[in-house]
Amino acid sequence: MDQSATQAVTETNDRPSAAAAPASLRADHRAPDRLLLQRGIFTGPSAKVSDELYAVVKGRAHRERLSLRLDKGATAHTNTYFGRFSASYWQRWTTVTEVRATMVLDVVAKAKVRVVASDIAGHRRIIETAEITASGPLTLSAPLDQYVDGGALWLEFDAVGGDLGITELTWTSVAPDHMRPVAIAICTFNRAEDCANTVAALASDPTVLAAIDAVYVVDQGTDLVENRPLFQDTLPVFGDKLRYIRQPNLGGAGGFTRGLYEVSAINEHADVILMDDDILCEPETVLRLNAFANMTVEPTLVGAQMLFLLNPDYLNVGAEEVHLHELKHGQKVPKALRNTSMLKRNQERRVDAGYNAWWTCLIPAEVVAKIGLPIPIFFQWDDVEYGVRARENGFVTVTLPNAAVWHADFYWKDYDDWARYFSTRNSLIVGSLHTDLDAKAITRQLFRSMAEHLVAMQYGLVHTTLQGIEDFLEGPKVLRDGGIDALAAARTSRGDYPETAKHAAATPPVRSGDIQLRRAGGEPSRVTAVLIKRAIGQWTGRTQHGLIGVTREDAHWWHVALFDHVVVTDASQSGVRIRQRDKARARALLVRTLRVLRRLRRELPTVQKQYRAAVPELTSRANWERLYGIEPK
Repeated sequence: MDQSATQAVTETNDRPSAAAAPASLRADHRAPDRLLLQRGIFTGPSAKVSDELYAVVKGRAHRERLSLRLDKGATAHTNTYFGRFSASYWQRWTTVTEVRATMVLDVVAKAKVRVVASDIAGHRRIIETAEITASGPLTLSAPLDQYVDGGALWLEFDAVGGDLGITELTWTSVAPDHMRPVAIAICTFNRAEDCANTVAALASDPTVLAAIDAVYVVDQGTDLVENRPLFQDTLPVFGDKLRYIRQPNLGGAGGFTRGLYEVSAINEHADVILMDDDILCEPETVLRLNAFANMTVEPTLVGAQMLFLLNPDYLNVGAEEVHLHELKHGQKVPKALRNTSMLKRNQERRVDAGYNAWWTCLIPAEVVAKIGLPIPIFFQWDDVEYGVRARENGFVTVTLPNAAVWHADFYWKDYDDWARYFSTRNSLIVGSLHTDLDAKAITRQLFRSMAEHLVAMQYGLVHTTLQGIEDFLEGPKVLRDGGIDALAAARTSRGDYPETAKHAAATPPVRSGDIQLRRAGGEPSRVTAVLIKRAIGQWTGRTQHGLIGVTREDAHWWHVALFDHVVVTDASQSGVRIRQRDKARARALLVRTLRVLRRLRRELPTVQKQYRAAVPELTSRANWERLYGIEPK
């Protein structure tokens, strides 16, 4: 690609002017007569993904991305994760009252086609049928009138007496008068190859590319996306739609906020889809989120679901909520599916989300206009806070089934990590902003958690957690730099704790021949009594001596605390951690824990007020301009 083309899409750290913005982002668009809600997709974006997430075929068939050809006698249905139409969600949240399934059929002898529905219990009922003996277009329709609490629509095909080809399959509805502009904002930090692949996935689909008005790639790293050949090769496909911005590392909060900041400066009516850099992108999801957002009765945050990258047919959770008073996010909404194979089950019930994580989530322009920008808390809980703040201001979040991306499995990330600093600090900040935290209950909860870590010889984890609490107590000034210093402190200070280091499983810094594997029993029934007993054992040294090996699935505190020297498999399954009893270190951390928690219990009401008072300044454009190094215009 020539140098002039690169310059056309690359921005400096200064805010691009409105004149430099993609022309299509500066105005609403006239909608077509019928709005494309979703397409019939028959195979995924990667060979890792099962085709049966899209359509199930019995008999011989040939699949392509947007077409399916059934051999004589074969049948197919789209009662699958990406094949279903989420009737319940469209009836509950949008103005759509009827949908049409339109397709082009190549019929050799005869074909049977059915629109089929389910209810909240998954019972099957036929809505409309057609028997076709000649090739050509076919349209079937279905009212959205019986799905408020659950249910979906799908299609079934029979190739009778000869082959059947299916192409140009779409679900459509009456369109609104205008379509809102939409931009995608991708935040990245030293995942250049992943980010380039995500951008290329968007460029690979002409229909999706036509539906979006701009893509902002916010690069906060040192391994730059713009240096990847794939990224450079993809640029011409976007034309003037792609904007590449470099800035200091301000975490996910800073990267995603930059997208919201840029787009809202250009068009106060444009929506923004926030998208992680390291996902496996299903481009169809962008189309579905955008269509849904254009048809909601009121401006609505529309989130994609998350499928696991290492286990691609498994759904993370159908919808999430946050329990602020317990400092817990990622909590499953009642009746939602969690860690479930979508080859085996479908989500029939409508489950309403409290917020949506930002692996992929559409933010309406009205939300930014009313509540401002996110809080500069760097990493973790930023999406939770923004979703909660939006709901407090009258905006709901819908996590849309059958619209998803694949994201790294959470189960493969070890809890004992520097990220625990941000999780602890930010949970306290977000809880303080949006509920009246009970200081006694919170300190009891935190003490219990750290007591478990101490008996499990996770001294670095206790230290990292205490860092988060201590910095929270410093008040809003801790957010002054957007998290750069906090990140450095959280990472480097963990080096003082040997058990935080990961070692190759084949060559640990101990004799492999000395390791004796010990499996755990079930969880004890009297957990508190066992915790006290384990703490006494660790304190007095009444533990089993020798070098013990513990698998990840058995690494519960009540099991690990039985020993004084343990080799534990890391959650990533890429190595092991070595934990060793250290009474002096445990004593020092216990004293520090008691001191910090006493302070938290005493100062929490005052600090809560400080954070609440600081919200207008923290979320202002002026504050983010300062963090980005942008001169006000």
